[in-house]
This record gives sequence, C-alpha cells and structure tokens, in this order.
Amino acid sequence: MKTDNFPQPVVTRGYGFLERFLAKKRADMADNLIPDSHRKGRILDIGCGSYPLALLHIDFNEKFGLDKVVGEKNPGYFQIKGINIKNLDLEMQESIPFDNDYFDVVIMLAVFEHIETDRLETILNEVYRILKPGGVYIMTTPAIWTDKLLRIMARLRLVSPVEIEEHKCAYSPSSVNEILQRTNFKDGNINFGYFEMFMNIYTVAIK
Repeated sequence: MKTDNFPQPVVTRGYGFLERFLAKKRADMADNLIPDSHRKGRILDIGCGSYPLALLHIDFNEKFGLDKVVGEKNPGYFQIKGINIKNLDLEMQESIPFDNDYFDVVIMLAVFEHIETDRLETILNEVYRILKPGGVYIMTTPAIWTDKLLRIMARLRLVSPVEIEEHKCAYSPSSVNEILQRTNFKDGNINFGYFEMFMNIYTVAIK
C-alpha cells in the first residue's frame, strides 16, 4: 500500500517477505472480531509498531496506539489519519497511561510472545482496568507448534529474524487461558480460536 507523503511502509523491524501479508491477516482477524456496537467508541492497539497497519484499516471513531518504536516514523502522518500514538515500553512501565474504563476495545496482535511471561499478568490487569464494562480484549499469538517453523522461516527471510529472535515464549490456548485466569478476566467471558491453518491463536475476552 502506498500513501501520500509517506514511503512504502515496513510493518515490522527487520525484513521478512511475508511480514506485511501476515500483519494484514492479523488485522483482518481482529477487525472481524470487533462488535459493530463498539466502533463508535475508542480502540487501543498495544504494540502497534512504527507503522500501525491494523489501526489504519480498522473502522473506529477514536484510535490510539502504543509501542516503544513509534518514534521511528512520522507521527504527524498518523494524526492526519486520526490515530493518536504514544511511545511506551510495556516491559519497563507499571501502568498503561489511560484512565479507568476508557476503551471499548483493546487489541494486542502478535505481541504476547514478545513479553516476558512474568510481566503478562500485570499488563493484562492494566488492560482490564482501562476497558469499559463490556469492553473487548482481542489478542493473537503464534500457536506453540509453529515455533520451530517460524525460526526456519526467519532463516529464509520469509519472516523477520529480528522479530522471531525476540520471542520469549510460545503458547497454546490452554496456556493463554491460564494466564488470563490469573487476571481479572473471568473464564466464562474468554473465547479462543485458530486462524491461518491453525498457525495462530486468537483470544477474545470481555470485561
């Protein structure tokens, strides 16, 4: 996709031939999981990257993004597109800088695996705090069985070696559920599924 006054976007750090295609697949999956009733409110993309592909494609009244690398691109361009982006390193901060009950939807696409497991519970409790009652949390992560495959794909430069080397852990639906169970999200409000030929997991949790 080419945009006015903006170079051909790179959606991840490091080069991977399939990165843009895979990022678009994740964005489409998240978009399909968002209730239409929530789109008049606010959405937050945690780990939106230096080029917030998902936010650019998702139809929403107010859009916000957080990432530790957003300063690498021109934030003014995204403001024109109605996207408010802030620099934030989740693993270095104790809280997410928004008020309680602020967002209708929070998404984390291919971010879970980049965070140390002992930090995830704190981050997810913060996600719960900033979601409105009835708000929706949507995440995606590679399925645990794809870990070796992704490393082979990284060597072939099909996916970014930089991104794959930063993976801290691989997850199954049960392990994602176990982490969510240790937070404020309730078991009856959590649903899982697979996409991209069972290579990725998605989770939808309602506050």
